[in-house]
Amino acid sequence: MHRLSDFDYELPHSQIAQHPLPDRSASRLLVLERASGAIRHLHFRDLAELLTPRDVLVINTSRVIPARLRGKREGGRGTGTAGGDAEILLVREQSDGTWLAMGHPGGKLKPGRTVTFGDDSAVEILEVLGGGLRRVRFVGSLDARATLAKYGEVPLPPYIRRAPDAADRERYQTVYAAHDGSVAAPTAGLHFTPELLADMYTRQVRVASIDLHVGPGTFKPVETEDIDQHPMHAEAFDITPGAAEWINRARGKGRGIWAVGTTVVRALESSVDENGVIRSGAGETNLFIRPPYEFKVVSHLITNFHLPRSTLLMLVCAFGGYERVMAAYREAVKEGYRFYSYGDAMLIM
Repeated sequence: MHRLSDFDYELPHSQIAQHPLPDRSASRLLVLERASGAIRHLHFRDLAELLTPRDVLVINTSRVIPARLRGKREGGRGTGTAGGDAEILLVREQSDGTWLAMGHPGGKLKPGRTVTFGDDSAVEILEVLGGGLRRVRFVGSLDARATLAKYGEVPLPPYIRRAPDAADRERYQTVYAAHDGSVAAPTAGLHFTPELLADMYTRQVRVASIDLHVGPGTFKPVETEDIDQHPMHAEAFDITPGAAEWINRARGKGRGIWAVGTTVVRALESSVDENGVIRSGAGETNLFIRPPYEFKVVSHLITNFHLPRSTLLMLVCAFGGYERVMAAYREAVKEGYRFYSYGDAMLIM
């Protein structure tokens, strides 16, 4: 039985990537073979050569929204009492038009208080929920989307210790991003270029698209030494009938199913039935994958390097084998790989 401390490793701060490489596909690619534990060092542009014709590459086409809003907090509507700086991170729109959000400073953002972003936009805190979440309503003349377009910032992760710049709007986004909804990039996909995808098509690799909108829970640290006690935030996903059909057909013929990122793994593993068939449609998942776990769909995993003690590292260890993945991480540190969202990639096959 694994404990939280089992998923720790040493990483020099200098290896946490603060900027993306000029060429997406120039990232390094550490290839780990599950069966033998053998490690190879390639570049991401070499990926197409590793797939077999009619394998299915499953990508997450969710788009990152400029979900971080910085404003001033006020005591409540009509009170006129001004407060200090505040930050709202939008998470997901609700059916009644309100939004789930996270706020800082948490202790000051009580129900009835407002955060103002400009003369034309503000949110009112309606309700404090568990897990750091709040329910908020936009009360200015601008609605949520107009507010994000005017005031929103790219929600770079906290370990990128700089303010977002204009380049991040494009680079903290996959080239195939299509559907708004994520507050963090599905980072394994950041390495793909249109040219690399065209190479895949030329080699008769099938590319299937799904959506899983990444929530802030992806950054939520695991705080309990007994990892079974960690609560996962739910994330919304959608699998089209076409994608489900391609994946099911390929699996029936013994083809490889290549998941681009942990988000794809969680969506697929959450939508497979007891017969091993992927069901299409929309849903939510709070599936927490950690060792030991029997994977029902995915045969290959493309992923970035993840934070120590994170649920993402636990998923990767469940897929590649705890000892082998942790050994591969030590090798990546020794070889100077760049880590986290803007860093290098890993393939487990």
